[in-house]
Amino acid sequence: MTLAQTQDRQRPFKVLGIQQIAIGGPDKTRLQKLWVDMFGLELTGTFRSASENVDEDICTIGAGPLRVEVDLMQPLDPDKKPAVQNTPLNHVGLWIDDLPRAVEWLGARGVRFAPGGVRRGASGFDICFVHPKGSEELPIGGEGVLIELVQAPPEVVKAFAALAGQALG
Repeated sequence: MTLAQTQDRQRPFKVLGIQQIAIGGPDKTRLQKLWVDMFGLELTGTFRSASENVDEDICTIGAGPLRVEVDLMQPLDPDKKPAVQNTPLNHVGLWIDDLPRAVEWLGARGVRFAPGGVRRGASGFDICFVHPKGSEELPIGGEGVLIELVQAPPEVVKAFAALAGQALG
C-alpha cells in the first residue's frame, strides 16, 4: 500500500474537485470582456461584501453538479484589505465532502485557516479558507495561495461518486 493510500484511509473527508477559481482585478468589467464576452461563461449572480472588500460577478462553466464557478472580483475600496485584486489569481475553491470534519482534522495537524471560520459563502455553500501562509504555531498554509474549502451539496458528492465508480469499473 502506498503512503497516499494509507493517508486516504485515515483522512475523514475527500477533496472531490474544483469548485471555483477567483480572479481579481482593479475593474471587473475588464475581466468580463475575456471571461464572459470572449469565452462565453454565463453570468449567474453577483456578491458584494464590505467586510471582504469585494464586488464580484459569479460566472459558471460546465453544467449540472460538476459546473465550476469563475468569480470575477474587484475591490470595493482599492486601498483597503483584503486586496482582492492582488494577486490576480485570488484563490482556488475545492469541493469537500465533509467540511466540518475536514476543518477539524486539518486544524489538528497544523493547517492554518484564515480568520472568519466556517461561514456561508457567496454561492450559498458553507466555506472556510486555508491561509496562504503558515505560522509558527500552525506551519501549514497554501504557500502563497489562498484556498477555499467548500462544503459540497449532496448532488455534487453523488456526481463525483458516480464518476469514481465509472473509473473503477
